[in-house]
Formats: sequence, structure tokens, C-alpha cells
Amino acid sequence: MSRIGVFFAEGYEEIEALTVVDLARRAGIEVDMISVENEAEVKGSHGITVKMDRGLSETDFSGLDMLVLPGGKKGTQGLESCGTLMEQLDAFYEAGRPVAAICAAPSIFGHRGYLKGRRATSYPSFEDQLDGARITHGAAETDGNVITGRGMGCSIPFALAVVEYLAGKEEADRVAGSVVYER
Repeated sequence: MSRIGVFFAEGYEEIEALTVVDLARRAGIEVDMISVENEAEVKGSHGITVKMDRGLSETDFSGLDMLVLPGGKKGTQGLESCGTLMEQLDAFYEAGRPVAAICAAPSIFGHRGYLKGRRATSYPSFEDQLDGARITHGAAETDGNVITGRGMGCSIPFALAVVEYLAGKEEADRVAGSVVYER
């Protein structure tokens, strides 16, 4: 069974993070909600506080199959300023392991050089930070081991792209049908 880490910094976009958690769990994928600030709870950009499964310092990255970064301007800044997370993200990317980001968070991939020559999408005001990407404006894009999503309104297609990458198209289609979402 696959396991993903969804990383939370204060100011994350709630729907982007929790849609991935919800749909991945519906697909039987184990999900760890991880606070980069090592807090038991993290408050999102709209004041919704969510209890975490663990803090970054308690995370065994060798047990994760994918790293997922939700957006939100402040949340994205908090993720990018976390040196330990950035080191692990680089290690995953360089090893060809999957990484995913939505909304403002694909800008992190752009800053780190992951998007050169790849199809990618992000929140419109962050497109100028997708260095080297072929920007598609799609709801979600998977190009090799990199998955990007456009924004909060694209949370379901993004989460389904994560599910499809790890569990296959048939399972992603099943989950989509179970939540009455037409792909």
C-alpha cells in the first residue's frame, strides 16, 4: 500500500490539502498530515485548524511514496522556508520519486528547477515563477514524477491525479464516481 505525506504550514489552503487527504484515503492510500512547524494543529488560510498526524521532526521520509504540497500564499512561504522539507523534496525529485504541488506551491518546484521542459500549472499569479515550464492552465498536470494543480477550484482533479499516479486510472475513476465527480 502506498503512503503519502501532505505537508502543512500555517496559512495553507484548506480545501487543497484536505481534498488530497480525503480522496487518497478513499483509494486506500495511507496519508500522513505533517506539520512543518512540528505543531499538533495547524491553522489554514481561512481560520480552519486541523489536527496533524505528526510533526516534521517525527517523519520517516523513507516510508513515504509521495510528497504533497498544498498552496495558500502564506502556507507556501512556510513550506519553502523549511530547509529540512526542501532537502527531502530535492532528494525525492532527484531519485525520480513523485512530488506534487497545487496553487501557489508549484512555484517551489519552479524555484528548484523541477519544471524545466515539463507541462505544469499553478495559480495564475504564480505562473511567472514556474521557471522553464510549459504552462498549460489545466486543472492538474502530471509530467513524469511531477504533479501540479492550478488552484482551490481544481482540488478534486489534482487529488485524483495523485490517486491515479499511485493506484492507477481505474482506482481514480472509481473514487471519482464514488464522490459523484465526472472526470
